Amino acid sequence: MKIFLIGFMGCGKSTLGRKLATKLGYDFIDLDHQIEMLAGMPIGEFFAAKGEPAFRVFESKTLKEFNYPDNCVVATGGGAPCYFDNMQWINENGLSVYIEMPPTALAKRLEGGKDKRPLLKDMNEDELIAFIAAKLEERNPFYQQANQIVNGISLTPDALRVLVLSDV
Repeated sequence: MKIFLIGFMGCGKSTLGRKLATKLGYDFIDLDHQIEMLAGMPIGEFFAAKGEPAFRVFESKTLKEFNYPDNCVVATGGGAPCYFDNMQWINENGLSVYIEMPPTALAKRLEGGKDKRPLLKDMNEDELIAFIAAKLEERNPFYQQANQIVNGISLTPDALRVLVLSDV
């Protein structure tokens, strides 16, 4: 089974995904990491050099053409489900799980790593919360199409495992 974790940056897709894959005995794939390997540069550099439209095309192509193992947990980029027919493709090719969190909780998680995220690095706390809230409003119509929606606030790998296995 392929399990696609979706949600805003900072919701725990990579951290929970890695732990969930271990618990299930599945492979773990971080889609952003695969994109960086294929592009030969960090995503931030890709954005700067080629722009977001080119990145979204490359991201969609990588999502759809990657050679996934039969059993894997995939952490997608936060925007991946929201472009082209990516969310439809995800749902047709595996189980999608939206890790939902409110803007304030996401901002708290993202605060410490803002220097790694060029888009966020110069924002104060109020600006960061407002930015996240606006982006979630744009992205929620896509995120809400997930097969499962879970509250990410105190989500554990064990709870996520139970949820995923109940959908099999």
